[in-house]
Amino acid sequence: MNNWFKLKERGTTVSTEIIAGITTFFTMVYIVIVNPGILSGTGMSFNGVFIATILASIIATLIMGLWSNYPIVIAPGMGLNAFFAFSVVQGYGVSWQTALGAVFIAGILFIILSLTSFRYMLLDAIPASLKHAITAGIGLFITTVGLQNAGIIANSESNLITLGNLAQPMTYLTIIGLIITVTLMAYNVKGYLFIGMVVTAIIAWFMGLFQMPASIVAMPSGLGETAFQMDLAGVFSNGLYTIIFTFLLITLFDTTGTMLGVAEQAGLLKDGKFPRSRGALLADAVGTTTGAMLGTSPTSAYIESSTGVAAGGRTGLTAVTVSILLALTLFFSPIVSVISSIPAITSPALIIVGFFMISVISKMDWSDLEEAFPAFLIIILMPLTHSIATGIGIGFIFYPVLKLLRGKGKQVHPIFYIFAILFFIQLVFLDH
Repeated sequence: MNNWFKLKERGTTVSTEIIAGITTFFTMVYIVIVNPGILSGTGMSFNGVFIATILASIIATLIMGLWSNYPIVIAPGMGLNAFFAFSVVQGYGVSWQTALGAVFIAGILFIILSLTSFRYMLLDAIPASLKHAITAGIGLFITTVGLQNAGIIANSESNLITLGNLAQPMTYLTIIGLIITVTLMAYNVKGYLFIGMVVTAIIAWFMGLFQMPASIVAMPSGLGETAFQMDLAGVFSNGLYTIIFTFLLITLFDTTGTMLGVAEQAGLLKDGKFPRSRGALLADAVGTTTGAMLGTSPTSAYIESSTGVAAGGRTGLTAVTVSILLALTLFFSPIVSVISSIPAITSPALIIVGFFMISVISKMDWSDLEEAFPAFLIIILMPLTHSIATGIGIGFIFYPVLKLLRGKGKQVHPIFYIFAILFFIQLVFLDH
């Protein structure tokens, strides 16, 4: 084990890596509750998505741990699942099978990119301001979804949205759950999202908002309702080309950014470069492709991996530990199904994840109008149009146009002009 994971070389031990894995697991295990809850809203089988979420996470994380030897966990990404459910299925009106087809194609493209140097060119073509804007916009979008699910904000005929009825049990329980979770976060409690969900679930049970299932543990079943249900032909008949590109784009730079951040925290970068980056990116690409085949939205590297690094994790043994613990959760679908059906339990997690994602706007230069205004359009239009792809598309179109009008067209990467043209075609001619 020492030779495989290079434990001594990285100054760690088996016990330290296991503890780090347990720490990471409790900070990210909320996804096995939240992800099926979001995707089941599209008509997908909860149990099918639950199993697909765990299996895709295990496969990708094991590749990360055993091949690239990094303490980084991969699982279906927050934001990507919201894009899948609310923008693609509900927004475009396509079936979840067609959406899975788009994810699968994006995954195949991601695998190809991971094996070539073109991935760096693709990342370099996108200005940093727009990368940050996409992350922040998705964060605002996720927060809006959480607030709507909880009933804290509601539809309004006069001004689109308004304050909901805070006297509703589910709404004020969400507020209580949010206060509990934020308090745990303020005190740096490990696994605050998961613990917050458990505490809120206990309160919900005492309030009579749900009943405990007859059995907490059960053999995994239901994967056949989502596995291998992809509709590839529907992707092309519905012209979902920019949807494929959006899945690919978000997954690529979100994963790359997270991996670099966690690797830097662990002291694993060499001269500012990311060793074994091909295998690390390939782990996520395989996770996305496998997830599409099994029945879930794209995977991404989890920033929660940083909690394991803070606990001493330095090798892939941390990731392997998380994979083992994830495998054990396969047998708890009855209780997970009940918990995820209560908006007050899952909504605080969506709101808090959105808070973390939108915080990247502090890295943007708001004094540079040519960079800031297209970024602003991306951020504000994602929640207002209820579409991540629309927000990205309009920002990507506006950016090169503004640069050209300012006589700075050469500052825009040639590939970016292709992005802008594709989004223009999609938004003007295909989104009807």
